[in-house]
Amino acid sequence: MLQLLHVAALCLLLFLPSLCCENLVCHFSPILEKDKMVEPTVTECPPKQVCFEGVGRYGNYSALSARGCMLQDQCSKKVYIRLKGTVYIMSYSCCDWPHCNSCVAVRPLLATVTLAAVAALTSRLS
Repeated sequence: MLQLLHVAALCLLLFLPSLCCENLVCHFSPILEKDKMVEPTVTECPPKQVCFEGVGRYGNYSALSARGCMLQDQCSKKVYIRLKGTVYIMSYSCCDWPHCNSCVAVRPLLATVTLAAVAALTSRLS
């Protein structure tokens, strides 16, 4: 029982900051060619914006990538951009929880289920 209380406290500490803040925290990286890597920075989105991951395609080839914040109604739109003389079609996938556009996004439900499973296994071992 005590271990379950510890797990519940851990869940509260992990998710409380995201519940208290009004603005979403996401990862940002500018539009870059896929083969160029840059360490994304953490940014706080303006009010009413969500996180996105963008992919720029040239035909069937995924050539560009980007991350950041955007308005929800822009998520489903495709945008044509010109970079170094080539026109790419950027498409976006959006999400609305903290750090969801990182490379290894931890989904809130998955994290909760994982912590509950660890608590159950720990209680059986004791």
